[in-house]
Amino acid sequence: MTDFFAPCPRGLETVLFSDLVEMGAQNVRATEGGVHFSGDWPLCYRVNLESRVASRVLWRVKETYYRTEQDIYKAVFDLQWQRWFNVTHTIRVNTTAIRCALQSLEFITLLVKDAVCDRFRAHCDERPSVDTLTPDVRIHVFIEDEKLMLYLDTSGDPLFKRGVRQHTNIAPIRENLAAGILRLSGWKPGTPLLDPMCGSGTFLIEAVQMSLNIQPGIARSFAFEKLLNFEAAKWQAMKDEAIAAQLPPKPLEIYGSDMYGDAMKTAWRNLHDAGLSECVELNQGNILEITAPADHGIMVANLPYGERMGELDELAELYPKLGDALKRKFGGWTAYLFTADKAILKLMRLSPSKRTPLFNGAIECRLLEYKIVSGSNRPSK
Repeated sequence: MTDFFAPCPRGLETVLFSDLVEMGAQNVRATEGGVHFSGDWPLCYRVNLESRVASRVLWRVKETYYRTEQDIYKAVFDLQWQRWFNVTHTIRVNTTAIRCALQSLEFITLLVKDAVCDRFRAHCDERPSVDTLTPDVRIHVFIEDEKLMLYLDTSGDPLFKRGVRQHTNIAPIRENLAAGILRLSGWKPGTPLLDPMCGSGTFLIEAVQMSLNIQPGIARSFAFEKLLNFEAAKWQAMKDEAIAAQLPPKPLEIYGSDMYGDAMKTAWRNLHDAGLSECVELNQGNILEITAPADHGIMVANLPYGERMGELDELAELYPKLGDALKRKFGGWTAYLFTADKAILKLMRLSPSKRTPLFNGAIECRLLEYKIVSGSNRPSK
């Protein structure tokens, strides 16, 4: 049994927890920003392949306590790194700390890198090279108070990089956050879905992949393929099974719109390049003017954050109009609006039935649920 940690966007830990339990993980424990779990290596492969919410899968190779920088060096040097990857592989070290008494995280990063290289030099009289951009092996150091944890990254590029969305617009939402929002909304394949501010089409692509049972990691490679314990036959069998379970593309009740033509072109190009353009109906239109494409369904929208000059004033004008448009045209729908702007709560003139805190990177946001009934939500006097 091997110990792993899967970080995820803050606020989605319960979703990831449920997914890991369903995949057969053991000792599953959620913490802020991720989930600890145990399992065999095929489970690690499966989480990388199938998790729509995790950001990475990290293999914990050491957990200990330290008092000095020399303690950290010794803990790293004592590990048999040469059993896990070759000296010809390039490396990168990332360090994160909470309440660390030591002076410099940059120095700790260099210390860990030196300890790994010194271990290889002692073993084979050579040392691995450092590549900070595209390393073969990423080593993650996490320090909390006097606890030191060392991880090897089994993912490589973060898991939100699915290998399908090649073109982006301003302020795109990451794929794993979009997938988590769809999960929190309760949307299921077969239910009409509309993104009226679709941008580069992230929500749409995630929904189509869910509908067609396309695993999020099927179009990319992973760092675990370069580790010396990699079981290639088991991985190939897992990929073959995933491909065989995919459904062919077909028109779905998934709709996207945006008021900007450039955004529509970008969304279409991403869907087309992924071979999914026939699955989604795209129409250019203003969120205040479009009509519901079905008599019920789920709306998801990543609203502007008001970070550009003059945008806050525009948003303050938009919110009451948006609330009115939803009441007039989307009765029977449930809208999930993702925003970092708290002004919406006063200006929408609708009361959210649920407010879920989520983080888009370091930005604290809310996912607001509005169950739309025609006319006003306010009780008559």
